[in-house]
Amino acid sequence: MKKVLMAVVLVAGMMSGMNAYSQEADAEKAAVAASSEAKVEQTEEAKKAAKPKDTGFLSVITGSGWLGVVLWLALFGCGAAAIYFIVDSFILVKPQKIMPPTLINNVKAGMAEGDVMKALKACENEPGPMANILSAGFSHVEEGFDVIQEAIGAAADLETERIMQHLNWISVCSNLSPMLGLLGTVQGMIMCFKTLATGAPDVGALALAISQALWTTAGGLTIAIPSITFYYSIRNNANRLILRMQAMTMELIKDLRNVEVVE
Repeated sequence: MKKVLMAVVLVAGMMSGMNAYSQEADAEKAAVAASSEAKVEQTEEAKKAAKPKDTGFLSVITGSGWLGVVLWLALFGCGAAAIYFIVDSFILVKPQKIMPPTLINNVKAGMAEGDVMKALKACENEPGPMANILSAGFSHVEEGFDVIQEAIGAAADLETERIMQHLNWISVCSNLSPMLGLLGTVQGMIMCFKTLATGAPDVGALALAISQALWTTAGGLTIAIPSITFYYSIRNNANRLILRMQAMTMELIKDLRNVEVVE
């Protein structure tokens, strides 16, 4: 009987031990599962926190504050003005505009006939730089060749200045755009150091401020480089045409050298 009781007690002890071990295993599994779920949640939160900010061009403009928006508007306006003056100069600085062939032929025909008024009428019918210069000379035909040369020289200087004024606006745009870009760079650096001054910096905000600074510099140079290239190209072409115009003008009025001045 004692042996039976001992066997029963032994079996009961073994069963209770197995139950305790099973409960401990279940508790460990539950702890591991909870830890895994916590790690997953932390990873998701870290991904959300590390999600990069929008760094598109529009966000660079709008994220730089009201001063940055004003600077970008000024850069866009400067670029539009540069395009306008480049196109305008290409249209203006052409041989057909400065020295129209029909004007030259009509003036030559009038001078061959000795009819200064006919040549003057041809200049009035086709106004332009060369026509204005010739008109200034023909208007003083009664005052002698020296006066004609002085009038033509003064008119040529005036027409040259008018042509160069169009080109100077291209130079203004090419010089102004890098300055606007530099001002945007300074503004971006101010924002960058302001972020550093707050303590532990936000790396995303810091990188965005630096990006804004570099974008404005790139915008200014993008406008300046083509503008200065077109400026020197058109200016050299204009200088060649002006020299040709002056030489042609002197060729057309050479017959006035023998004009007699009647008191």
